[in-house]
Amino acid sequence: MEKYIWIGLGIYLLLSLLVYWVQEYFMFHPEKLPEDFEYKYDEPFKEHFFDVEEGVRINGLHFTVKQPRGIVIYFHGNTRSIKGWSKYAKDFTRNDYEVLLIDYRGFGKSTGERAEKAIYKDSQYVYNQVRAWYPEKKIVIYGRSMGSGFAAKLASKNQPKMLILDAPYYSLSQLTSRWLFFLPLSILLKYHIRTDIWIKYVSCPVYIIHGTKDGLIPYRSSVRLRKEAPLTTRLIPIHGGKHNNLTLFSEYHNHLDEILQEKHDLIFDKSLKDFLDF
Repeated sequence: MEKYIWIGLGIYLLLSLLVYWVQEYFMFHPEKLPEDFEYKYDEPFKEHFFDVEEGVRINGLHFTVKQPRGIVIYFHGNTRSIKGWSKYAKDFTRNDYEVLLIDYRGFGKSTGERAEKAIYKDSQYVYNQVRAWYPEKKIVIYGRSMGSGFAAKLASKNQPKMLILDAPYYSLSQLTSRWLFFLPLSILLKYHIRTDIWIKYVSCPVYIIHGTKDGLIPYRSSVRLRKEAPLTTRLIPIHGGKHNNLTLFSEYHNHLDEILQEKHDLIFDKSLKDFLDF
């Protein structure tokens, strides 16, 4: 009997070490680009490099409009690079907002060793640069999936016009515990990204957009997030929406238009009704 206990403990320890060492492989799926890669798009844009520190260079794409109402800083999900995510810039430029998409360390042309605190630092550096272009009352922070946690942290430390979270998670440890509930994740995880904590300190309006059929990050995570900051947060369900197909729903685009056009009361009325009916 004692023999089997030791075997079980050995397997448990081995599994814990495996999770610790390979977690970044499962969390991040970057597309890397050569530094001389040329972006090509039908709408006007600029390419930026933000030199955060020695050995760390963050690459960004800045889509421009003639008479901007402001600018959106876009934090994308855990796959690809801004080359692929740039197609979503049109949702904002058609509402007369410029868009700055940035790649995390190790994604696209961005360089540097990736870590949670490092990404927070990079985000604040980029935000400070954008603040030199626009007053904060014209800066919108948008976070998609994994990027929602970084977006929430940035908004909590600054005073942007608004924060928009697209399919956010409550916290990374809470999300991971769905599959690895038997492991000490608080010790093993290198990334915790506590969206649930940061959202409490965001003073600007917060809009959460989430598909009700999301199988990767369940809709209930956004319900919980809303409860953490009920006075400043509006939850907007996309009924039938999954994790990667919200842009296929006209409701998503309609709600986003209303948010950017600052029809706050309209958004609140609709989201509250949908929330209660869900």
